[in-house]
This record gives sequence, C-alpha cells and structure tokens, in this order.
Amino acid sequence: MDYLFTSERLGFRKWDEQDLLPMTSINQDPEVMKYFPYPINASATAAFINRMNAQYDKSGYCYFAVDRLDDSTLIGFIGLSYQDYELPFAPFVDIGWRLAKAHWNKGYATEGAKSCMNYALKTLQISKVYSIAPLVNAPSIHVMKKIGMSIHTKFKHPLLGDYLEIEECVAYLKQS
Repeated sequence: MDYLFTSERLGFRKWDEQDLLPMTSINQDPEVMKYFPYPINASATAAFINRMNAQYDKSGYCYFAVDRLDDSTLIGFIGLSYQDYELPFAPFVDIGWRLAKAHWNKGYATEGAKSCMNYALKTLQISKVYSIAPLVNAPSIHVMKKIGMSIHTKFKHPLLGDYLEIEECVAYLKQS
C-alpha cells in the first residue's frame, strides 16, 4: 500500500472505492455516531470520500483513510479538514477522527492524531490547528488533551441547533 505517511502502527492515505463499504459500516454504527446528529448512509459516505480526496488534491490534507499497518485493515479516518462555518475563529483547519468500535481503546486515535498534528505543523506549516467536539464527548476531548491541545473556547455549534444534547461544543487549539 502506498501511504502518504505512517506512524508506528498506522498508515495514512487518500481514499479509494474499496473504502466505501467499511466506512459506511463505521458511519452506521450507533455507538460510533453517538456524538453526531445521526448515522451516515452509503451515499453520504461516498460524498464524504469524494470531498476528502478533492480537499487533499487542493490542499495536501484531508481526513485521511487510516489502515493498521500489520494487516492493512481500514480502521476509519484521522486527519485534517478545512472548516468554514459561522464561528469567530473560522475559517480554520480541524483535526478529527472517527474509528470503528473494534479499534477503540488501543491508542490509535491518539497515535494517529499526533502524527497528523506533526504533519500539519511541520510538513504543511499550518500555524493553528483546532479540534471541535460536543462538550459531552469526553473521549475525543481526552484525545485532544493527550496530543497537546489547549482549550480555546466553548460555544453553541451553529450547525447543531436542532440537536440540543450535542449543541454545546468545545474548541481546542494547538499552535506552532
């Protein structure tokens, strides 16, 4: 497999058509999608994959498809994405992750996010990287702290007004 970069156990790459079914399965898991408005179907997952590849072609980053190096299994995504919605600090580059439940609690999110943060700050020379999560998403906030991010602000997410349980969000920041 051709990886853009690797960490100790993970390979980061652009998306391909074989990723649609496993990523749709991840996006349909109610536990994985607990802190999102709703599960994402196959057509929305395909649109996401296309957007990520287009973003990579334009900017050199995206929410990367992530494989375990030992067996080339797609475990989800970890990476960077350009965000531009109504927030005082927008537009911004977000670091985020979504992993299949079978790969939780193994350190993959932290390991992968550290590698992506390094890629953002050192390779791409991005000076500020944010991460956004609902205030109730303690696991993601824990990863943000573990990768050296600091709290920037709390806010009501402008795109989540219809989802009161996840509308209150937090933004963490890391600067070069």
